[in-house]
Amino acid sequence: MIRIIWSTIAAQDLDDIVSWILDNHSTRQAESFVNTIDAEVQQLLQQPQSGRVIPELERQNITKYHELVLPPWRLFYTIDSDQVLIHAVIDGKRNIEDVLLRRNIR
Repeated sequence: MIRIIWSTIAAQDLDDIVSWILDNHSTRQAESFVNTIDAEVQQLLQQPQSGRVIPELERQNITKYHELVLPPWRLFYTIDSDQVLIHAVIDGKRNIEDVLLRRNIR
C-alpha cells in the first residue's frame, strides 16, 4: 500500500499558498485550492506514475522527480516502493530550476 508523505518544505509551501489566497481572494477559493490539491494527491495513491517527469530536470538527465500541474501551481514529488514523497508546491511562473537548486533537489 502506498502512502503520501509531505516534506516540511512542501507543507509550508501549501500553507503559504493558502494564506496568500485567503489574503488576496476568498475563503471559497482557498477551500477550492485545497480540495483540488487533495484530490490530485489522493489520485497518486492509485496512479503514482500519473505525473510527468519535470521537464527542467529531465533536460539535465534527472528523471526521478515527477510533477502534477495545477495551474498556476506545480507539485513536485518522488515515488518510492511504498510512498509518494511530496517535495514542493511552487508557482509555475517562477524559475523552477533556481527554486529546486536552492532547495537542494537533485
